[in-house]
Amino acid sequence: MNENLPLNVGIYGSTGRVGRVLIENLQNDKEAKISCLYAIDEFTFALPENTNKTNSLETLFELSDVIIDFTAPSGTETLLQYALKRPKPLVIGTTGLNDGQFALLKQAAQNMPILYSTNMSLGIAVLNSLVEIASEKLRDFDIEIVEQHHRFKKDAPSGTALTLGEHAAKARELELSKVRVSGREGMTGQRSKDEIAVMSLRGGDIVGRHTVGFYNNGEFIELNHTATSRDTFAKGAICAAKWIVNQPNRQYTISDCLGL
Repeated sequence: MNENLPLNVGIYGSTGRVGRVLIENLQNDKEAKISCLYAIDEFTFALPENTNKTNSLETLFELSDVIIDFTAPSGTETLLQYALKRPKPLVIGTTGLNDGQFALLKQAAQNMPILYSTNMSLGIAVLNSLVEIASEKLRDFDIEIVEQHHRFKKDAPSGTALTLGEHAAKARELELSKVRVSGREGMTGQRSKDEIAVMSLRGGDIVGRHTVGFYNNGEFIELNHTATSRDTFAKGAICAAKWIVNQPNRQYTISDCLGL
């Protein structure tokens, strides 16, 4: 990449909610520009003049210095499989990946720099760190996580909530998969000491709200983050794209990009 020219950013999943905001933000960016929009569906909004559109991964990779992906797990899997044949810096914000898809991402990161984060916002990056500190220092407190999103979100719990849970579990030397509770009903018995609940609410047009509560007898602390606009995710992803192109091959998170 010529450092004197704007970064060529390809968007994979450009017809989605975050894709649309990425397009809007890149139109006003002096250091990066849209190189190509990959889409299978039709665009339901106006695009800048002379924008390259394609349904060919070959074209997307040919025209781009870096690719941003906000799609579905199956779409990310397809992208990673192609990238293994033609390595390219990637920024991936898709949530709901299964174990096989995570393994594929890890494999691909051996051949190219990949930044994967379930949430691209600065606030969530800081919240992850705060949760880890609180979880370690407040070991006798019960941990409950609640996430809220719009009615159209397909995966639950959110990737962000699971990441928060992982940070909480890590601080107590626990594995989230072994202590996570996703719902309660009926005679469940009393709460166990180590369990970490991750609950989901869906409705309306909520962009995203995450609450991590630490509850003890006589006191409790709740750490909250609310996203009021998808601009937060788009700006974070663009910042990550500018950063990742200069990094060696491996997997990164938004916290790495922000130096946290």
